Amino acid sequence: MARPKTRGLLYFPLDIDFFEDNKIRILKARYKSDGVQIYLFLLCEIYRKGYYIKVDDDFEYIISDELGIDQNKVKQVLNFLLKRSLFDNTLFNSDKVLTSAGIQKRYQLGIKERMRKSKEPLEVGRYWLLNKNETEPFIKCTLFEDNSGNLDSFSWKNECNSSEKSLNKSKENNIKNNIFQLPELEQAFQLYLVVRKSNFGDILPEQIQALREDLLKLSDNPEEQLAIVKKATASGWKSFYPSRKQEKKTKKKIGFTNYSGGRKYEMDSLELDLLGIQEGKQDGSDKKR
Repeated sequence: MARPKTRGLLYFPLDIDFFEDNKIRILKARYKSDGVQIYLFLLCEIYRKGYYIKVDDDFEYIISDELGIDQNKVKQVLNFLLKRSLFDNTLFNSDKVLTSAGIQKRYQLGIKERMRKSKEPLEVGRYWLLNKNETEPFIKCTLFEDNSGNLDSFSWKNECNSSEKSLNKSKENNIKNNIFQLPELEQAFQLYLVVRKSNFGDILPEQIQALREDLLKLSDNPEEQLAIVKKATASGWKSFYPSRKQEKKTKKKIGFTNYSGGRKYEMDSLELDLLGIQEGKQDGSDKKR
């Protein structure tokens, strides 16, 4: 029987300038050695299992008991780590997951030698924060898959060529799975959430869901959706709004309709006048005959 693959690390690298990082300095200044101890404890727990951990409401009590630190202080430190982006706040709010892009980069480095001997890549999923360029070749991320034989939620190219019914079904699946069809769009959306939280405070899961639905209503085109999200991020908006390209299309459509309506009225009148002239000429011709 084959031995199951080990996803976790036996040890992980720690930068020699760890204590020179301003985030760590502030952590130590506010919570003394307890803050640093809690952070390192969480890193050990994450790397023990892989590149993330899922927690629940009892997790803070477990840390408190393991380290002998007051539970309220554990909660304060965890909130600080999330607020200062030492852990990804969006994933924690939506799925109670602790990880970060930096953690995942160090995780790749930690398993690199092991994966050289492996015949198959290591598969990761929806909690992977690194983009395709940052992901090592020995990592297979389902978010990057284009093949329709894989997860339906990620096969946006095939969905674009399907019927309207299939498109609506795909939208429902994306909303349900909290993921967009286009990986670049999902990454841009996550960045928008970070900026929005910085400007307007914490975001509830229900609000995140509503933002996803609003974006899908604004456009069916993934490229237009991406442009809308990037514009909202750069402008620091609280909600999504139609792009200028869409607004021009709408205005052009309305103007053309009004113009066509007026033009049609004029043409109808002109046709009636011409018809009258032709009938008059015909009557004159008949009289001459």
